[in-house]
Amino acid sequence: MALRHNGKTAIVTGASSGIGRATAKRLAADGANVVVADIDENGGQETVQQIESKGGEAIFVEVDVTDEWDVEAMVETARETYGGLDIAHNNAGIEGTNDPLTEQSLEEWQQVLDINLTGVWLAMKHELPVLTEGDGGAIVNTSSIAGLAADGSAPYTASKHGVVGLTKAAAVRYADEGVRVNAVCPGVVRTPMVERSLEEHPDAVEAMTDDQPLGRMAEPEEIAETVAWLASDESSFVNGHALPVEGGKLA
Repeated sequence: MALRHNGKTAIVTGASSGIGRATAKRLAADGANVVVADIDENGGQETVQQIESKGGEAIFVEVDVTDEWDVEAMVETARETYGGLDIAHNNAGIEGTNDPLTEQSLEEWQQVLDINLTGVWLAMKHELPVLTEGDGGAIVNTSSIAGLAADGSAPYTASKHGVVGLTKAAAVRYADEGVRVNAVCPGVVRTPMVERSLEEHPDAVEAMTDDQPLGRMAEPEEIAETVAWLASDESSFVNGHALPVEGGKLA
């Protein structure tokens, strides 16, 4: 059976760990050449090594998604190394603090918005021209269930709602140029971000899952499978959709 992403080129931001690493590995296993992009060089290089150990193709690019020059260079590296771009998973993000809105600083607000929302906008700004040069392609942005309902702090929730709106705007605008744009909206996933929270609050697992019908956290690989599907021809009529992957919590 042919690999569903064979010969395609993909960029994955935030690929040094968690959902980004799992997605980079899934796309590579499906035959894609993967640009592993992250501000964390050590983690990013480890992702590349894990891909290469399984016979996949990947390179690491250090990128700060809030820096337009970095983002532009990331996309240009994909073009120069692999000849173009077919898939982008704009995944880099932070959780910020969980303090009440009235106790958060402007700097805390701005940092979350800069990385989670402006970073996705900058990535699409530079990915879309390359995607539309060829036969089109697919973008999958990482939002959250906090992009569909209030969940977590105000900056995080606002940023993830923004990703959903940005995804829909781009999906409508670029559909006739052969690019589909969707968002994945994970619930609680066992990532380093969540593990950090559990270190501070070890009893939080039950609180995180008690209103979740499947009664557990997701694994990063489960989100990666969804991203890989949204980026594939198997989802060829899915566009402008914010897909919850949260075990039924929103139901």
